[in-house]
Amino acid sequence: MMKSRWLQRLFSRRGRIAAGVLALACAPAPGQGGAAAAGQAASNAGGAAGDGELVLAMPYVVPPFVGGSKVRTPETPDTALAEELAQALNARLRAVHAVPAGARAAAPAPTAEIALAYLAPGQAAPPAHVAVPTGYVARPMAIMRSDTDIKTWEQLRGRSVCLSEGGLYAGMAATRYAAIEKIYKAPADSLIALRTGECDAAVHDEIMLKELLKLPEWKKFSATLPPGREASSAFLVPRDDPHTLAVAKRLAAQWKSARHLAALNKERVRDIAFEVYLDQVVADCH
Repeated sequence: MMKSRWLQRLFSRRGRIAAGVLALACAPAPGQGGAAAAGQAASNAGGAAGDGELVLAMPYVVPPFVGGSKVRTPETPDTALAEELAQALNARLRAVHAVPAGARAAAPAPTAEIALAYLAPGQAAPPAHVAVPTGYVARPMAIMRSDTDIKTWEQLRGRSVCLSEGGLYAGMAATRYAAIEKIYKAPADSLIALRTGECDAAVHDEIMLKELLKLPEWKKFSATLPPGREASSAFLVPRDDPHTLAVAKRLAAQWKSARHLAALNKERVRDIAFEVYLDQVVADCH
């Protein structure tokens, strides 16, 4: 888990305030350079390219849709939340990949420093910043065939585990439990691989998987491992940016009162389940 001093490095100043909304993976695998890459990205990501543009630096950026390709819903709601924040700020969203350590990046432009981070319990925002919880709490969970012999996380050792790009848990199963990870483009592809026997388990976010298991077509894959450690999504906003701070707080309050995240997650799961259906069930009919 990242320490607060690591989060502080996200907000280094270089004469001007550099922008970045950086999604911090709550459990990156050692040796993958996640912390170094993210820290470098936050320092170098570059700010607004012009008036009214909000640049958001993330470890995973949903690629633009290409005609003829399969529609895929991402693992987390980060992009949707970032888009809503940009809209509330009357800005255009431009998401950029986190820049690996040592890589060159465009010079930062003057704009607000903002991050979208996953904070462990007790983990505070960096100095001079305020954490505004979005209300989304992520925890890793595993699902398997109902007749599996896997009963504990430790029994994933040497077993194949499906995950998706852009998820929070890539590297976790391999590092903690010596599992064999298989990374797929999106949750739908990971779940299809589980259904077709390519993997012994699939590890994704608890909220997504619990919603998915309510669907009757997932009854045969209802074996689970208990959710792991939680991490809460929050906007990290500078104290000296009262406008953005007020907008973020107001938006988060609106989400809570309207149960927006619950509705958003139900919609995401319906989309993911439909993507699985199109690829597996419809394909089997031809």
